Amino acid sequence: MRALAAAALANAFVRIFPASSLRARFLKQLAMFCGAILFVWLLTLTCGLDLSAGLF
Repeated sequence: MRALAAAALANAFVRIFPASSLRARFLKQLAMFCGAILFVWLLTLTCGLDLSAGLF
């Protein structure tokens, strides 16, 4: 399931940003960088939060 979602996301990036344009490559890298920042921010929000099976 995760591989399918990752493939769908990769295909979406390929369709949105054509590989021939330098501007498109820059925007793709910027989008990935912002995504990484968002991911790290979400991880810091869960720091100290009990995410064990008992929580759910």
